[in-house]
Amino acid sequence: MTIPRGPQDVTPAWLGPVLGADVRDVDVTAIGTGQTGATYRVRATYAAETDLPATFAVKLSAQDDAVRERVALGYRSEVEYYARVAGRMSIPVPPCFYSEISDDGADFVLVLADMAPAVQGDQIAGCSAQEATLAVEALAGLHGPSWCDPEWMALSGIAMPKPGDDAAAGGLGEISVMAAGILVDKLGGDISEQDKETLTAAMSLVTPWLKAEPTRYALMHGDYRLDNMLFDPDRTRITIVDWQTVGIGLPGRDLAYFTATSLDPDVRSTIEKDLVDQYHRALLGYGITDYDFDTCWRDYRLGVVQAPLLTGLGFAFAASTERGDEMMLTMLHRSCRAIRELETLELITSYQAN
Repeated sequence: MTIPRGPQDVTPAWLGPVLGADVRDVDVTAIGTGQTGATYRVRATYAAETDLPATFAVKLSAQDDAVRERVALGYRSEVEYYARVAGRMSIPVPPCFYSEISDDGADFVLVLADMAPAVQGDQIAGCSAQEATLAVEALAGLHGPSWCDPEWMALSGIAMPKPGDDAAAGGLGEISVMAAGILVDKLGGDISEQDKETLTAAMSLVTPWLKAEPTRYALMHGDYRLDNMLFDPDRTRITIVDWQTVGIGLPGRDLAYFTATSLDPDVRSTIEKDLVDQYHRALLGYGITDYDFDTCWRDYRLGVVQAPLLTGLGFAFAASTERGDEMMLTMLHRSCRAIRELETLELITSYQAN
């Protein structure tokens, strides 16, 4: 199949063979707020009665050529996740009807179930305690089934250094310092001096941070935050999207990244121990027996560096938009405050001392 370059290429002639149906007409509308990809709701009109859905979510590469080339590994990651991994995890994701990616990874397409009337979380506004509970319990459905399983080390689309890869950890450490510099240069006037100091210090410790707990790992979403979550209107069900940053590493990184970026700091500091406890109890339901709460809490404290790390990398290498810049500033402030309150940098230093 020819991969659509843009929404104009999502035609009946393309969609019909993909679905194995006679598609007479399509209506394509942009949805979502992605900065490294483009997602569209596609309403299909069929020539004959079918059991197929009337609408789909079609995800394509970013329409900016420079962004497409920079995040090709992320596209590989997402296609591989839906093709090889999703069916073996318990975390809820949209069913995938079709996927394809070019040899160079710069062009891809996913035809996913349209989860409407579910709505995307609002990264800037933050989430409620009820939504946060759904998110942390769902996350256990990714970490539990993949807990310390070396099979997943063979995935080709891993976006972050794998445990034990010291050379890759060193390389990401250098890139992180560079990304933090780009962020401060462009948005520094809107960042407090305290947050600049925290960001700079955290990014200087990325390499030892990645090496801190190499023997405890699971598959990670990598960018586990509100903009990548869909909530049913009654807030009883959640669906997780955007699998472009799949990694293997300390599971607490996903958990802390979510709370540090997606909750108002005052709310986070009040309910985070309860959320970690809910996550821990859900994780034990997958048969994990050698992981006590105190270790989980320490992993959570350690993991919060994932928040400024992804924020810095996202700002440095994704397309800049007005909402995107506001979101980055919000996430940065929340995560730097979490690092200070959880004494994460001191924890990393203690690992170095040992």
